[in-house]
Amino acid sequence: MNPQIWFLTGSQHLYGPETLQQVADQSAEIQRTLAAAGVSAEIVGKPVLTDSGAIKKVMLEANADRDCIGIIAWMHTFSPAKMWIGGLDALRKPLLHLHTQHNVSLPWSTIDMDFMNLNQAAHGDREFGFIQARLGVPRKVIAGHVSDPAVVKRVEAWARAATGLQHLRGLRLARFGDNMRDVAVTEGDKVEAELRFGVSVNTYGVNDLVAVVDRVPDAEIDKLIAEYRDTFEIAPELLGERLESFRYAARIEAGLRQFLTEGGFGAFTTNFEDLGGLRQLPGLAVQRLMADGYGFGGEGDWKTSVLVATVKAMGSGTGRGTSFMEDYTYHFGPGEPKILGAHMLEVCPSIASAKPRAEIHPLGIGGREDPVRLVFDAAPGPAVVMGMADMGDRFRLVANEIEVIAPDEPLPHLPVARAVWKPAPSLSTSAECWITAGGPHHTVLTQAVGAETLRDFAEMAQTELLLIDERTTPADFLDRVRWNQAYHRLARPL
Repeated sequence: MNPQIWFLTGSQHLYGPETLQQVADQSAEIQRTLAAAGVSAEIVGKPVLTDSGAIKKVMLEANADRDCIGIIAWMHTFSPAKMWIGGLDALRKPLLHLHTQHNVSLPWSTIDMDFMNLNQAAHGDREFGFIQARLGVPRKVIAGHVSDPAVVKRVEAWARAATGLQHLRGLRLARFGDNMRDVAVTEGDKVEAELRFGVSVNTYGVNDLVAVVDRVPDAEIDKLIAEYRDTFEIAPELLGERLESFRYAARIEAGLRQFLTEGGFGAFTTNFEDLGGLRQLPGLAVQRLMADGYGFGGEGDWKTSVLVATVKAMGSGTGRGTSFMEDYTYHFGPGEPKILGAHMLEVCPSIASAKPRAEIHPLGIGGREDPVRLVFDAAPGPAVVMGMADMGDRFRLVANEIEVIAPDEPLPHLPVARAVWKPAPSLSTSAECWITAGGPHHTVLTQAVGAETLRDFAEMAQTELLLIDERTTPADFLDRVRWNQAYHRLARPL
């Protein structure tokens, strides 16, 4: 796929062909300025729109074009908004209303009515804004000149959200076995997920996977072992007395990758309670597949797997990582309180601070052989953790802005990949608000996209988002939860 954002400019025939040519020329300049600024999707200019037929036609074409991930619309002049009703009603792609203009400054000494007639976005976009509000169209509004880096940064945040939504709408997820017994938060409505997000979630027997794993030829395993040796530090025992375990971990990766590729899956889950004929709980294989962009959720948690895949698509090309994560334990002091996050095995090496080390250790659950895994600390820097919960009548996204930091001391006896972070605004407020919201214990940790992109995604997907940041207080957050509850109950269709 070649992600494209179509740039639409509104006007009308009232101004005559000479003015409309100026509109077209200046629209092309705005489009080229955005494209040159490095937005992560191709900005494709379309002819100036001056009547309802052309507007509806281009919206339907956008819906049908798989490469088109969204629409940017700008009213260069006054474009009577009744012309836009049919097109906006038909549009199924994300919409960004860019409230800009061709000139940065007013030409004070020469400005005349010709200039005023040509450069009327100040009220043309207000007309367009009214009809969007009247129709209840989900959209983002950005005001400012496209030469301003702050404007471009916000356009880029929206573009990445649109990329994630496009990926999600075509996502197929394979659940190997069911979710962990008696766990509440990993349950969810798969029918509603396909209606709301477009993701297809289905279960496959673990032994369907085992059959593929067992058929992997030795030559393919040899290639993977050589790749591991080039990519990671390797514990000496994995090349000595535990080599067979190392080779079986490679066998799982090769078989799992083949199963997912042949089935067109972009995400998957496993469950330590349902391993069939697998000799190890997949660790190294899961980590490697996540690093390649696959979504993953442990214990059958398909909602988190969906979210991992979506956020990875949003952050593609940034050089920063995204991983499946779990809040494990706290450090209340001395010093600043912080959270230690990890999982049994499955943390993505895209967030590693240094070259990961392949190790093998016992695992006290699952009843299988010792599994191979990559061990590392997460790279320091700003990040967001985000989770999805099924509240019964809707999906809820909960997110927290955080700062990943180095551990206070080395962790020589913790044989898993891990991240340490300070949550905003504090550990106590973050935890209280997360629990108040019913946020899950499985999350996505991302340093690749920020809170604005996640807000844009929630708006595009018409899904509730509760964000915990530096301004959050428990009392205000509780009010927001209550207001959201009332809004979403009232907004549900009959």
